[in-house]
Parts: sequence; C-alpha cells; structure tokens
Amino acid sequence: MLDITVIILTYNEEVHIRRCLENVAPIAKDIFIVDSFSSDTTLDIAKKFDNVHILQNRWENNYAKQFNWGLQNAPIRTKWVLRLDADEYLLPELVEELQSKLPSLPEDVTGIIFNRRHIFMEKWMKRGIYPVKLLRVFRYGKGMCEQRLMDEHIQLSEGRAVEFEHDFCDHNLNDLSWFCHKHVNYAIREAVDLLDIELDLTGVAETDENKNISRQAQAKRMKKHKYVRQPLFWRSFAYFCYRYFLKGACLDGKVGFIWTFLQGWWYRTLVDAKVYEIKKACGSDKEKIKRFLQDKYNITL
Repeated sequence: MLDITVIILTYNEEVHIRRCLENVAPIAKDIFIVDSFSSDTTLDIAKKFDNVHILQNRWENNYAKQFNWGLQNAPIRTKWVLRLDADEYLLPELVEELQSKLPSLPEDVTGIIFNRRHIFMEKWMKRGIYPVKLLRVFRYGKGMCEQRLMDEHIQLSEGRAVEFEHDFCDHNLNDLSWFCHKHVNYAIREAVDLLDIELDLTGVAETDENKNISRQAQAKRMKKHKYVRQPLFWRSFAYFCYRYFLKGACLDGKVGFIWTFLQGWWYRTLVDAKVYEIKKACGSDKEKIKRFLQDKYNITL
C-alpha cells in the first residue's frame, strides 16, 4: 500500500464508482469520496470498501471549488494526494510505476504528471489528442486546484513536477445522449472562460507563465489565448481540421470521426454560439455580461 490519499468527486456515479474504487483501493491508504448528495446507489457501493470515507458538500457548479473543499476538509494523513474522477482508472503499468517510484522520489519533487488516454465508445482514441499530460499526484500541502470554471489544473505552490511513463484512462460508460448533454452543460462555462480571457471579466488578468502547472497545460493555455483571438465559428472548424487531419484522428475510423466531430467541432461551435449569444445581448460591456450570466445561468464571477 502506498502513502497516498485519493480524492474523488461524485454525483450519481453508480455506473463507474465500483470500477474506480476496485482500481485504487488496493494501493491507497485512504480514499475520500466528496459527494454532491447523490440520489442513486453511489454511496452504497462506496461504503463496501474499508478504506473509503464519505464527505458531502453541495455542488456549486465549480469543480475546482468542490475539489479544494475536499482537500481542506478531509483528514488527510498521507504524504501524497491523487486526484481522480469516478470514470477514470489507472492502468496496471501505471500502478506498478507508482509502486516502484513513489517511495523514492526526492523531496523537491512535489507533483507527478500522468498521460491520460480517452476511451470512447470502447475504443482508445490514439490520435488527435493523445497524450494529454496532467498533473494528478501532488504532495499534501503543496498543491491545490486552480480556480477556473473550465480547464482547471492542479497548481503546485512549490517544488517541481516529474512525468511518469504510463497512462490512466478516462473511460465513461454512459451513452452518446449523456455525452452530448454533458457538453451542452460545459459549453456555457467554456464560453465564459473564453470571454474572461478576451475581456478580463474577473478583473484579474492571467499570467500563465507564473502558474506552476505542467508544461503541456501551460502550452495548452497559451494556445487557448491565441484561439480566443480567432473569428467565431471559423476557429471551431479549424480546430476540428487540425485534430482530424493534421493530428491523425481520421485514422481512428468511424469512432474517431464521431469523437472528433462531437468534441472538436460540434462542442466548440456550441461554445462559440454561447459567446455570440452573450455578446449579442451585452456587447463587450463587462458589468452587463456579468449581470447576464448571473440572471440567465446563475454564474457569479
């Protein structure tokens, strides 16, 4: 067993939670479920595991806020913390790598970056987006989730991160209707994130170079800043073409097309439509936009 605590956010995750817990329970000293008052059997399943502890907190439409609440309120007694979603799991090779390397890492290493692979419609999306490198393990007290509506990463307060070789999987078992509905919900938050980059709605201009997040996360964030400056709707089409043709997703067959179209074009077009909707109603008036978001989407900046 490793000197590590796992934090998992849940809301009605009965389809995933057993797989997730069976994956990490053998290697983790403690697992904290931060639940948003699930109404299915999520908690009944979780209670069957001896090292699982359950906390409940009201969801406020903000992943970072919920994760940091768990980090602050869970009685963590380990050196390391692993952030994991209920529909994710570590591959056996990554488990072995953790067992081999984690106990002997030098003290100045405070974060560990994994490769994330997406499994979509039971197929690994090898091209177009893989590998996504994410900092998912950090020394307790040395990291927290940066406060963003979307695209939030673990940010280290000190030390350095190292990359591990092997992968964890994002493997959601819900159907396409669920997938699309989830992205409809994501779209407004992504639109607000883009508007914040463009107009500085929050009044705190980003200085990404000073954020202690992974190099790939920094590069992705800077690409997002360039993306914001491109014309609405054209940019979503260009992004699809980039992933599908230049990054090779076209080689992943029909499933690769569905994945790249839905996530890389349809979703991005929906985000642009939300940006267009907000600007049509408010122009570039920051205060008017913030009131619009509060009144229509219950989003407070």
